[in-house]
Amino acid sequence: MVPVVSPAWLEKHPEAVIVDLRWALGATTGYESYLEGHIPGAVFIDLDTELSAAPTVEGGRHPLPDPADFAAAMSRAGISDDSTVVAYDDAGGFSAGRLVWMLRALGVEAALLDGGLHSWPHALTTQIPDPAEGSFTARGWDEGQTATMDEAVAGPLVIDARASERYQGTTEPTGVAAGHIPGALNAPLGDNLDSNLRFRTPQQLREQYQAIGVTDAAQAIVYCGSGVTACHDLLAMEYAGLGRGRLFVGSWSAYAPSGRPIATGAEPGERG
Repeated sequence: MVPVVSPAWLEKHPEAVIVDLRWALGATTGYESYLEGHIPGAVFIDLDTELSAAPTVEGGRHPLPDPADFAAAMSRAGISDDSTVVAYDDAGGFSAGRLVWMLRALGVEAALLDGGLHSWPHALTTQIPDPAEGSFTARGWDEGQTATMDEAVAGPLVIDARASERYQGTTEPTGVAAGHIPGALNAPLGDNLDSNLRFRTPQQLREQYQAIGVTDAAQAIVYCGSGVTACHDLLAMEYAGLGRGRLFVGSWSAYAPSGRPIATGAEPGERG
């Protein structure tokens, strides 16, 4: 299954489990927005509590959850091992990409709804579905899909998915030191989208990533603020036909407090 599907595709696949994953850094309004209106049949999943373990200094703000906890959350949402899942948010996949990446990493069919909530051509609803319990097997996270801090430091191809001002170190809204991992290249997730918050074509994305040296995503390690928005770049590279990269889960929220070197400015900087 490709990692991005259209509203027309979703309409033709009523068997798909639809997930609303609206979320914003430092905000708790995702569920409130869901209650005000969502795509019919969509269940809400909370990123902070169901797609993440508790924050730690070593693991960052959004560590991957314990496999048993994640399996229980998916089952409550009506998701089984053989489900097809389509997730959306209201920001072009900014947060929904986390769930899609996690499910795909475990071999479950999952995709982002292209354009998100704003692309849905029909009326929204306030009716809350009551899905039947799913059967989702707890399984460990594949180390081949994630990267350690040491691996992110060493390269050979490290990508920072945050906005350029955070990469350059001119601002950092989370309170940790500002800047980027020395040697990392900047590929802001917003560049994956057009002005309508839809993904650029696979060809456009392929050219975009090839321009920064990505010919095989298997060589790439991607990070962001806390392992959420980096998933957007990973899905974009896969959608472009470049394969699957790896996620540095702790991302900047784990790296910045670690005492390791920090680079600032528009250039990648030298690795230590």
